Amino acid sequence: MTGIGVLSPVGIGVDEHWASVLEGRCGITELDRWDASGYPAGRAGLVSGFDPAEHVSPRLMPQTDHMTRMTLAAVDEALQDAGRIGTRPEYAMSVATAASAGGYEFGQRELGKLWSQGPGHVSAYQSFAWFYAVNTGQISIRHGMRGPSGVVVADDAGGLDVLAQARRHLRRGSTLVVTGAVDSNVCPWGWVAHLAGGRVSGERYRPFDADADGSIPAEGGAILVIEPDGEVDGTQVYGCIAGHAATFEGASEAPGSALGRAAEAALKDAGLGPSDVDLVLPDAAGVPALDQAERDALVGLFGRRGVPVAVPKTATGRVSAGTGPLDVVHALLALRDGVVPPATGLRQPPDDLDLVLDTPRPAALSTALVLARGRGGFHSAVVVTR
Repeated sequence: MTGIGVLSPVGIGVDEHWASVLEGRCGITELDRWDASGYPAGRAGLVSGFDPAEHVSPRLMPQTDHMTRMTLAAVDEALQDAGRIGTRPEYAMSVATAASAGGYEFGQRELGKLWSQGPGHVSAYQSFAWFYAVNTGQISIRHGMRGPSGVVVADDAGGLDVLAQARRHLRRGSTLVVTGAVDSNVCPWGWVAHLAGGRVSGERYRPFDADADGSIPAEGGAILVIEPDGEVDGTQVYGCIAGHAATFEGASEAPGSALGRAAEAALKDAGLGPSDVDLVLPDAAGVPALDQAERDALVGLFGRRGVPVAVPKTATGRVSAGTGPLDVVHALLALRDGVVPPATGLRQPPDDLDLVLDTPRPAALSTALVLARGRGGFHSAVVVTR
């Protein structure tokens, strides 16, 4: 992985985001984009200070959702960070993104026009601006990337699965892949969908805490540039995707069993064992039953307090499909800087996990395990190494 682009509720750009995470700054605020006073929950992680006009042309602006505009900005940063703008043949460059649903804000606005004004008032761009594959398409067009491309949809787990898809593209001949996810569904339509899922807290996001009562939805995510080992001479390398696994948990299975299997299989794919892992970034749902299942999986794999556990997304909230890629960025930067980022706001953490709280912890780090879960039984794990 040679380039990173980030937009999050605590920073635009990887440097600002990482500094804020290490400082313990929280980007979760009261919703102010519409009157949310009538909803049972009204707090979210919002990206502030983002000016789409700095990244998107006037011609493209009416064709794109807020999510896509943020994605294009993150891609520009990642490619510039990697020094790879215009350096590869167009059919050797691929795009693989993940999405939870697509352009919610655009779709809400145009469907509102449909019902209030009639079909003749609906933008022609509705045909693709809402679509969950639109980010891949817009990246491909903008940067002339015509190699094999696509989108992965597996709720929050898709953000890790798409990195494995990007790795497959490299193994099949692509020499550069833009991958990851930036998501945004913080609008009335998207908010109703979040609330219907029954996992949103009205006040706080305290995963694994005795007071946990749900998570806080957010917007943002991360884009990464990945390249084959043989193409990166003289180029900065943040780390490698050493292993990946995806599992499915059926209704009859014990909670957490699929997550444990995913972690074990990802380590096997990397040629490593539990004792090789220096850091875990868990899914950290913030829902008591799901947190307990993940605790059981981690203790079963590593033992009680067997490995440092980092939950920096307490500062941002959960960014849907962007959650996994953003945690991979956290892992890469932790390995680079030799520091474990802290979780914020936890008051009664469990005693069986070595959660890093409130302040960063210096540590010698070379291998990290990142976990993610999606609704419907999707479970994913990625191992990254220096």
